[in-house]
This record gives sequence, C-alpha cells and structure tokens, in this order.
Amino acid sequence: MPAVTVENPLTLPRVGAPADAVARIDGIFDHQDSNGGGGTITNGDTQWMTAGSGLLHIEAPPESLVVSGGLFHGIQLWVNLPAADKMMAPRYQDIRGGQVRLLTTPDGGALLRVIAGELDGHEGPGITHTPITLVHATVAPGAEVTLPWREDFNGLAYVLAGRGAVGADRRPVHVGQTAVFGAGSSLTVRADEQQDSHTPDLEILLLGGRPIREPMAHYGPFVMNTREELQQAFEDFQKGRLGTVPAVHGMTEQGPAGD
Repeated sequence: MPAVTVENPLTLPRVGAPADAVARIDGIFDHQDSNGGGGTITNGDTQWMTAGSGLLHIEAPPESLVVSGGLFHGIQLWVNLPAADKMMAPRYQDIRGGQVRLLTTPDGGALLRVIAGELDGHEGPGITHTPITLVHATVAPGAEVTLPWREDFNGLAYVLAGRGAVGADRRPVHVGQTAVFGAGSSLTVRADEQQDSHTPDLEILLLGGRPIREPMAHYGPFVMNTREELQQAFEDFQKGRLGTVPAVHGMTEQGPAGD
C-alpha cells in the first residue's frame, strides 16, 4: 500500500468508542469498572474494555508509582462498535504480554506481537466485535517487513520509537507520527540503518479494520449512532444507571486521592 504521513504528537487517533483498548508498553496501570472488571497491567500487557451498554471506569498508575516516580509509556485506542452491538453487555479482557501471538520474519529482522485480530492466519488473543487487526512490531535497524493485509481493511502505522519508512515508496516516519496507508493487500515498514542511541530499534504499532460506515454521534466519552441515543446515554449516566466504580486504594471515583 502507498502511505501518507501525518503528525500525531499525543496518542493514536480515536475512532469513536463504546469499546477501547489500552496497550501498556512500560510501567504499571490499574483499572476498575462498574461491571466488576479490572486488574493491574504492566510491561507489554494490554487491557481491552468493551463498554457496550455502558459502564463507569477508573484508569490510573498505582499510588506507589506516583509517589516513587518512574517510567510510564502506553497507548490508548478507541474502537467504535457497530450499531447492532452497541448495547451488548460490557466486558473486560486482561491480556498479558506472554499471551500475545509472537511471530518473526524469515530473516529475523522483525518481531511481531499479534494482540488482536488475525495476521496471515495467526490470531491474537484479543476478542473484538469490530473486525480489526492490532500488531506491535519491533524492526531491527536496516530491516524491512512486508505483511499481508486484508483488502477490505484500512491500515495505519503509529511510530512508538525510532525512525524508518513506510509503504512501497518508503515515506519517512519518526516517533509520534502516524502513517495512513492507501488501498492494497500488504503493509511495508522499514527501519532506518541508524537509530538514536536510546532507541535501538523501530517500534511501531500496525492496526486497521473494516470500516463500519454508519452514522455517528458523539459527546465526550459517549459514542452512539443518533443524537437521540446520545441524549439517552447521557441521561443514563446522570441518573446513575451505569453503576458505581468499586473503591481502589488511594483513589476516588473522581481519580487519584488528593487531586
């Protein structure tokens, strides 16, 4: 696929959301929600929360990390649900780094972690309702990888660290940039021969899915198909119909204690 690069200094693009996923690269992160889901994820783990018909949740580093300081590096992705699934029961998935499907290229130049969806017949552990593929790739300096990609999927690449190029025409990308691929049946990524001293490899998130192509109405964290559905969701929240978040040590429903 050809590629176009755009600046994205903060996070991955958010594509609406009654479902979201948080991929934790480094650090520690606590999650609690009003459906009883939650847990603590650390280096390389992923939490996948499907909000569905609605819930409340808290996400934050633990109090000990806030007090001591330390590395905290993660990505949050919001994935829209089709209209037929928007009122499904909420669900929480705790995906450990050791559970992802690990693949490598024939020359050993790239390590691929399939978190969700399918890549060339290899399935990741994440269960999704919108057909998507989510892969974290580590590409060694000078190495190139071309991955098969479903033609009915769009395709994005977000650079977590390092420098390289994407697409058959080798458009340059660096940390904090997103590449949007055009139509085609494969994605190509190449790492520059020289990387920064603190970034030995190109770390890149590859993702895409089948476009839903439905009307969307959103306000804050609420994403529905019509304005009437949006107003109903907001009313459910105001009247407490989404439940309450269980207490977490050092935290309140508004966030970490003391804020």
